[in-house]
Amino acid sequence: MRPHDFWQEIHEPATFERQPEAGYRIFFPAEFDDGRQLRLPIRELSDGKHALASLIINQASFAVEEALCASLAKKVAEYEPDVVVGLPTLGLTLARGAAKELGHSRYVPLGTSRKFWYREDLSVPLTSITSPGHVKRLYVDPRMLPVLENRRVLLVDDVISSGTSIVAALELLAQCGISPVAIGAAMLQTDRWKKRLADVNAEWPERVVGVFKTPLLTRGASGGWTPEV
Repeated sequence: MRPHDFWQEIHEPATFERQPEAGYRIFFPAEFDDGRQLRLPIRELSDGKHALASLIINQASFAVEEALCASLAKKVAEYEPDVVVGLPTLGLTLARGAAKELGHSRYVPLGTSRKFWYREDLSVPLTSITSPGHVKRLYVDPRMLPVLENRRVLLVDDVISSGTSIVAALELLAQCGISPVAIGAAMLQTDRWKKRLADVNAEWPERVVGVFKTPLLTRGASGGWTPEV
């Protein structure tokens, strides 16, 4: 597959083999709860021994984007969120679509671009696993606080991997007196994020909802990638 061919089509259940004996070569077939599959490219990590499945939602086809948003909205409906808050940058695509699927008329985007009316006391440092060494600040628009106060808030990001971005967003919302009822994502990438969230609050890992999960992959003797147990 060419790089731009990924994330363009949802496939029927069992289209691609799960746990192939020789390991995965080019893509990992992530599965929705109903068995539908989405091919995700495999990204080798710097150690040469491990890899991860990758999702870049704003490069996905509209059909895939809509499927991810609809699935997340269905899974978080039980939390009865009043408002959806999105994490920049890629989380905004999912947050907007999920909010629309939930029947909301709007959502609230957090941002990393400081407008002149933003307040430093309503911001926190933000780092990303995909942009190592680059520290930004995460802001909430103070004019949006009335939309969030005393509401059931759903916090959304595209992928939860290390948990760093989600913890920063939780800290920012806590500064505003807001504790989300749940956290949503398209992909839960490995389980590394669980400890980081549990260190904030032991209840948080149980309130995280993902459309699908992907494992840490280890290079096998045949050269293919196999899920690490």
